[in-house]
Amino acid sequence: MGYNFIMDNHFGGIVWTNHALDRMRERGIKQGDAWATWSSPESSRKGKLSGVFIYYRNWNGTQIEVVTKKNEKKEWVVLSVWARPIASKSPTGSSKVGFWRALYNFIFSKK
Repeated sequence: MGYNFIMDNHFGGIVWTNHALDRMRERGIKQGDAWATWSSPESSRKGKLSGVFIYYRNWNGTQIEVVTKKNEKKEWVVLSVWARPIASKSPTGSSKVGFWRALYNFIFSKK
């Protein structure tokens, strides 16, 4: 299920790899949301590879993650972008899980 969002390799004054643009299209992530995640993250951490940083931001129950690194010209480059649903908490503090996810977990969980 691909989306045909118009995307730019130099959006927001940073460089976007073709890989990152392709992943956003495939995953239905708007480039503006990814840019806002990078420019104003709720949290961040260093990646496993030298010089890589990952920025996080929650958008309406989805956490967007933007993987970046500076190139030899000291420009920020977006290497990849992905999104994952955020598990909501019930009043008792347990995570709510949808029916299909619960069934999957039941069938494939290691005991």
